[in-house]
Amino acid sequence: MMMVRRGLLAWISRVVVLLVLLCCAISVLYMLACTPKGNEEQLGLPRANSPTGKEGYQAVLQEWEEQHRNYISSLKRQIAQLKEELQERSEQLKSAQYHASDAVGLGPDRGPPEKTQADLLAFLHSQVDKAEVHAGVKLATEYAAVPFDSFTLQKVYQLEMGLTRHPEEKPVRKDKRDELVEAIESALETLNSPAENSPNQRPYVASDFIEGIYRTEKDKGTLYELTFKGDHKHEFRRLVLFRPFGPIMKVKKEKLNMANTLINVIVPLAKRVDKFRQFMQNFRETCIQQDGRIHLTVVYFGKEEMNEVKGILENTSKAANFRNFTFIQLSGEFSRGKGLDVGARSWKGSNVLLFFCDVDIYFTSEFLNTCRLNTQPGKKVFYPVLFSQYNPGIIYGHHDAVPPLEQQLVIKKETGFWRDFGFGMTCQYRSDFINIGGFDLDIKGWGGEDVHLYRKYLHSNLIVVRTPVRGLFHLWHEKRCVDELTPEQYKMCMQSKAMNEASHGQLGMLVFRHEIEAHLRKQKQKTSSKKT
Repeated sequence: MMMVRRGLLAWISRVVVLLVLLCCAISVLYMLACTPKGNEEQLGLPRANSPTGKEGYQAVLQEWEEQHRNYISSLKRQIAQLKEELQERSEQLKSAQYHASDAVGLGPDRGPPEKTQADLLAFLHSQVDKAEVHAGVKLATEYAAVPFDSFTLQKVYQLEMGLTRHPEEKPVRKDKRDELVEAIESALETLNSPAENSPNQRPYVASDFIEGIYRTEKDKGTLYELTFKGDHKHEFRRLVLFRPFGPIMKVKKEKLNMANTLINVIVPLAKRVDKFRQFMQNFRETCIQQDGRIHLTVVYFGKEEMNEVKGILENTSKAANFRNFTFIQLSGEFSRGKGLDVGARSWKGSNVLLFFCDVDIYFTSEFLNTCRLNTQPGKKVFYPVLFSQYNPGIIYGHHDAVPPLEQQLVIKKETGFWRDFGFGMTCQYRSDFINIGGFDLDIKGWGGEDVHLYRKYLHSNLIVVRTPVRGLFHLWHEKRCVDELTPEQYKMCMQSKAMNEASHGQLGMLVFRHEIEAHLRKQKQKTSSKKT
């Protein structure tokens, strides 16, 4: 843009010099034309007292006047041509400015050329504002939300897999790999800049990077949130970066201290004692022994098997010296929404971070930190996408025995899938839950209440963080499709059951097992006949 402006100024200077020269030429020609002729020339003119003197002078004057008219007309034509050319060049410059500004998203009415740089910066900052960096945007439906993908130094955890991609994979594509490496290097450069750190502070390195999330809105840019280890235990450093289809921009830098951030894990329950016992085994190791900043709220419906559940709680309390739990007993039909709502409202302390959880969920201590890092009261709620486990009996059917649970929880295409249609596991502060209106208590049984709450957050100005996480698993359990269902409901139930049982390839092996067995028999017979 600056080169175009300098070229135009140089061209205008040349035009002005040309006009000055033309004016000088006109003056010289006029002086020559009006100067009386010499004696030799005057001899050729008729004298005044000659018979034809008067008519001769009139003829000469008319000739001179005609010549001056021609000179003036010629100059006018040249000036008109110069004006036309100047106008054309001006239009070309305006067109060049328009196309250059349009290439960065600026309209033609953004102001004079000297403001182009300021307008460009304003445009880039407006892209940041529109990309839900500082505040949420109201969305019409749950399908309008743009989810995040998460990544570490080695792996990317992604939702959109297609036919060739995997839920967890190394970034094979060079552009994706270079993009994430550049984001991490840019963050490290910011963290290690002299203006940000004291001389005695240790430099940050790539191994300090814990995890990041990112998402691309195709009309705005790519947002990155990168988390690094802090200087002390339970401290982290986070950098928020944004790529508005151009150089990456540092949006903000935060020091986050999660040492005193308590999580209230709320579990609604009815019967299912064996599942609760398995849940408490993981809870004891992850929440009590490793994290230590957890409160457990169990909301139990009915009285059947209630004593067994309370006994598991009391045994865990005695064995692990754990007192941070609440047991609430409700009567009536089981309602997940009501159980979570009652559990959240029963808290009497200061504002607390809530984790709505089910009894068939397995989570790690890393997930608890992810829960803390992606929530902020009055600003941000966290809706993780968990990894749903396939039926271990099918996955490991060809093995001698099913491996222990911890060895089953690997993120692969053959072991499970991202449960991106579920919104039940969520982290949010109690104040946000109360202000949004909580659950719809008219919904009975399982399902529906989580989507309703999720939509209310999407319709608010809070930021909804939606991303797959590597430390949150839905454990497989048998799904029963009862006879009371209508034919259409039963069909949908069976489709859901099939999707939770195994991958397409594994289900295909089951469907075609008779053909496979027949093929193996034929191959065995051929081998036996060749030997004989």
